[in-house]
Amino acid sequence: MPSDCQQVTATSDGGLDESALSLLLCESMAPLDPSAPPHAGLRSRLLRRVGESARRHAGLITIRANDGAWLAVKAGIRAKLLREGPHGASALIEFAPAATLPAHRHHYLEEGIVLRGRLQLGDLDLLPGDYHISPPGSRHGRISSREGGLAYLRGTSLGSTTAVLGEVLGGLLPGNGPPFHTVFAREDSWERVAEGIEQKILWRDGDVVSRLVRLAAGGRLPAHVHDGEEECIMLSGDAFFGDLLVQAGDFHLAPPGSEHGVSTTDGGALAFFRGREILPLPRRA
Repeated sequence: MPSDCQQVTATSDGGLDESALSLLLCESMAPLDPSAPPHAGLRSRLLRRVGESARRHAGLITIRANDGAWLAVKAGIRAKLLREGPHGASALIEFAPAATLPAHRHHYLEEGIVLRGRLQLGDLDLLPGDYHISPPGSRHGRISSREGGLAYLRGTSLGSTTAVLGEVLGGLLPGNGPPFHTVFAREDSWERVAEGIEQKILWRDGDVVSRLVRLAAGGRLPAHVHDGEEECIMLSGDAFFGDLLVQAGDFHLAPPGSEHGVSTTDGGALAFFRGREILPLPRRA
């Protein structure tokens, strides 16, 4: 009850006024000791979760859209290397309007997706979302962009002066080599693989699959481990791979043996993946 000097007044209808009610509520609340065991336990649980997250992310590589350095390839064309591997590099390549690349013959299996603008490959006019793959030994004539464009490449010789020179010299030889393969964004070849998740198969290379994965808002992929390397670039939207947020334009690489927690998206996402089929994570004791 209030002390003698703290009068509780009543309203005209017999109830307590606001100040009196606040006074009674405050007097009934006991202070909390921040050093009490429940808080210590919360801190311990948070630190444990941080440690587990760091362990799961060990080995994962994420290059944000604004990270990395752009290097000049030739006048009007620049590239940003994302990773280098035994079967070529992954990179972004940007064309200024009217820029061109000379004829060349591919040393590696090269995949490309137009991210912005348009690219012209001979008679092909590639738009955003269009996918194009060039087998080893295949020859491209001049590649140009009338209005400018940006593309993601996997299996490119960019980054190696010797390899690029070899491809340009190979482009001078007659014969086109193996045929190309193109999947246009307008092609409606999506298949539902789970609630809120669709995929479009682009290319199969043994047990390795290149595909687009589309997650609707609220879509979820199960936790999984990778028995082989998996490469990803987020084309639009964003998603959490476990605790790791990957946004549009980000490049993500998961090495063999690495794991992802449950992957979710609040607003929807579209990503390119190349790797083996995912395996379910075993339950932990």
